[in-house]
Amino acid sequence: MTQTITISGHTFILHPSAAVFWEERNTLLISDVHLGKVSHFRKHGMAIPESAIRSNFDRLDAVVAYFAPKTVIFMGDLFHSNKNREWGLFEDWVRSAEAKMVLIAGNHDIISQDHYDGLDIGIYEELIVDGFLLTHHPEEREGLFNLCGHIHPAIELRGMGRQFLKLPCFFQKHQQMILPAFGEFTGTYVMTPEAHDCVYAIAKDRIVLVC
Repeated sequence: MTQTITISGHTFILHPSAAVFWEERNTLLISDVHLGKVSHFRKHGMAIPESAIRSNFDRLDAVVAYFAPKTVIFMGDLFHSNKNREWGLFEDWVRSAEAKMVLIAGNHDIISQDHYDGLDIGIYEELIVDGFLLTHHPEEREGLFNLCGHIHPAIELRGMGRQFLKLPCFFQKHQQMILPAFGEFTGTYVMTPEAHDCVYAIAKDRIVLVC
């Protein structure tokens, strides 16, 4: 179940995959996929099943098929480190997709731009579109609403006694929304909402407004 919100007169659809669809631009925003991380961990002896390598691509397939966007903007940290076996899977995925791909560079995006040029993927430090500032790291800039990633935001919900639940979330402040990490095995950082912040938690297949 998705959640539709309006920011500065534009419609954004929050999806339980951690992606956001920008309706007016027919654009899908995805942050912190960290492709290659599973292979990196497996190479260093961590007992992660082989099937986990395919999981991120299956999730990408599903959300792109759901929205059929004209453009997909990756909001940084698309690939976790240097090229490994998952780069070939990524090349195949891009070539089979109909959408135009764009990357806003993050701190983990160290693969040479030449490799992205070969896939017709434009790389930018930031983009400004219709009054929105798209970056990887959170930024504050007067007159612009910032859409960003990097933090891997989560919210901690406490119940009776010592019970608590940590859920990834879309974290919206006055002039900023931080997207949750799309990739698996990425970890999260618990955010503490302040007055007037909006938190949209991902609870399995639903988006839940929790404060």
